[in-house]
Amino acid sequence: MIRYIKGKVASKEDKFVVIENGGIGYKIYCSSPVLERMEEKEEITVFTFLYPKEGSVELYGFLVQEELDLFEILNEISGIGPRTALDLSVFGTIGNLKEVMEKGSLGHKIKGVGEKKAQRIILELTGKLSELKKAPNQDIQDDALDALVSLGFPKQKALQALKEIPAGLEKTEEKVKEALKLLGRR
Repeated sequence: MIRYIKGKVASKEDKFVVIENGGIGYKIYCSSPVLERMEEKEEITVFTFLYPKEGSVELYGFLVQEELDLFEILNEISGIGPRTALDLSVFGTIGNLKEVMEKGSLGHKIKGVGEKKAQRIILELTGKLSELKKAPNQDIQDDALDALVSLGFPKQKALQALKEIPAGLEKTEEKVKEALKLLGRR
């Protein structure tokens, strides 16, 4: 899918920015802190998440990869939509967000996140955090992971599928093929 867009900030609104690239203006939804860091006419790279919605498609944007990674994790949590995940992604990492939520200093800053929902998010993030710590950091799988993500699979689901493929596969193509079989069954 569209992993990032590099272009000029054509205009900024309350909830989105328009990035012009190759004569095309891309409407990208961003959080308020991200929008504040952008200036009109500035050349910029925005990491994006393509979200298919009933009747339309939306792009969500981030200035750093870590915020996009957090967004993808949050967007998979039941009851958290892309707009709430976008607002929560400004914390950058799971650890930062979990720490802020546990301290209760999130307050009413994020629309739609009350005390009960915050507790559920903390619980799910704790599980994701332990999953990520256990995940082996293998450069070999990076190409396969990138390929699956570019095909539109969420990063966490693609990573999980790559962990489940049979050992001994060395070529990226073989790993992607096996992971696609697993992802197709789900």
